[in-house]
Amino acid sequence: MRVNVDLFDPQSNMDSDFSSGLPDSDFGFAFNDSNFSDRVLRIEIMPDLPDSKSDGDACSSIADWARNRKRRREEIKKDTVDVLVQREQILQCNMPDTEDGVAYENQDDEPEAMVEESPADVGLNLKQCGEEATGNIDPAWSMDLSTVLRVKTVHISSPILAAKSPFFYKLFSNGMRESEQRYVTLRIHASEEAALMELLNFMYSSTLSTTTPTALLDVLMAADKFEVASCMRYCSRLLRNLPMTCESALLYLDLPSSVLMADAVQPLTDTAKQFLAARYKDISKFQEEVLNLPLAGIEAVLASDDLQIASEDAVYDFALKWARTHYPKLEERREILGSRLGRLIRFPYMTCRKLKKVLTCNDFDPELASKVVLESLFFKAETPYRQRALAAEEANSTYRRFVERAYKYRPVKVVEFELPRQQCVVYLDLKREECAHLFPAGRIYSQAFHLGGQGFFLSAHCNMDQQSSFHCFGLFLGMQEKGSVSFAVDYEFAARIKPTEEYVSKYKGNYTFTGGKAVGYRNLFGIPWTAFMADDSIYFINGNLHLRAELTIRQ
Repeated sequence: MRVNVDLFDPQSNMDSDFSSGLPDSDFGFAFNDSNFSDRVLRIEIMPDLPDSKSDGDACSSIADWARNRKRRREEIKKDTVDVLVQREQILQCNMPDTEDGVAYENQDDEPEAMVEESPADVGLNLKQCGEEATGNIDPAWSMDLSTVLRVKTVHISSPILAAKSPFFYKLFSNGMRESEQRYVTLRIHASEEAALMELLNFMYSSTLSTTTPTALLDVLMAADKFEVASCMRYCSRLLRNLPMTCESALLYLDLPSSVLMADAVQPLTDTAKQFLAARYKDISKFQEEVLNLPLAGIEAVLASDDLQIASEDAVYDFALKWARTHYPKLEERREILGSRLGRLIRFPYMTCRKLKKVLTCNDFDPELASKVVLESLFFKAETPYRQRALAAEEANSTYRRFVERAYKYRPVKVVEFELPRQQCVVYLDLKREECAHLFPAGRIYSQAFHLGGQGFFLSAHCNMDQQSSFHCFGLFLGMQEKGSVSFAVDYEFAARIKPTEEYVSKYKGNYTFTGGKAVGYRNLFGIPWTAFMADDSIYFINGNLHLRAELTIRQ
């Protein structure tokens, strides 16, 4: 029979008679009942690694669970992986195969406790297998591996387990003599016992008795190890329905990569990312907390379209600050910015002045810096229609370079002239929804732009008309505060109007700016707010208000 991992997912189409109908059926009555079983599962329970708890329920919080699991994974990786290979060779006569650190063997005889072997016995067993002793095995580790705390036997039905798990399917149908034998042995750590029993019960009944986050995570890990996709999906759904915290969200994003790659757990990780993005939507309010987030956390925050931040320049600065804090070594910092964080910075929405700094920033690989800056400049030069098309193409992608965020300061397009006079033309587009949110006394500020070395900005207001006492739309020009410098500026405000869709001048003036001052017109269009926002308003073209400001430094 053809083996296909998709056959073991209850949400996939079943095209095999062997597994058809089994995943969604309730065979709970048959679990551990010899009358409905054709095999006996012999579970050898080994001592846990030092400092690990007996099971997930013993952890007082999800943080304890995470620390316990992380410590165990690190210990396994550091201290036992290399020796495990040697140990498997030594015991290959007794252990035909291993998978994910869980040994299984088939036996013809009745179950019995494993006989503990000394290092000398191990060497003798090795020679019996026809191999040469290596002589460099850690005796303490070998003794611990060969110690069985207890043995638990469970009556199982191989068709039911094989229908739910590729692991058991391969075990029971590999065509070898062992696949036809009655007794099957699994070796697990003591901390995995409760989760394995829950998993086995789930494979019969499609339900779990445990509901605590730590216990569900233990079952999820066991389901991943034994490839039970339906249980992983079930655990994921239960965890998503529990109250989410920053602690649990970060934990779900830090699950082992084999779990994260599983389609069954993707909705859980997506929910965790959405939670963190919403929790830290306004970075300025939680700056220290966000700076302390791990990589998976900061990625979730910076990937959000709804990030409430002044501008993409600020996103760039924050990402750089986080990288310098967590990766003090330049090589590591370049790697993490190039492969992970840099993809989340939407360079096309950064100002040209900041893009110049990217080119000289040592934290980025020069080749990468040149590439993103060039790409950004080409995007800025595109027509609005083409920009919207590029953004639409990325609507469902992971990295949304051309999708504009909800910036506190609205992006502008600027055309600068040096001759015959210092002059700039600034274009500011506002959506109808943004204008509607200004009522009754709101303001929208543009990103800064520069003329003659001085920073300026535009601000759109909803004000009360001083003469007629009704609300109206106003536009103002301000100079950023910077010393006591003064600028004499001629300025003109214009807007596109229907039906010609050409820019029409609405207000002209001149003003001598000093730091922090602003000038403009309270009722730019000379009409009440209701008329400005009406469905037949001549100022909104395809749902957008197009404004233009022209500034010239007076000689």
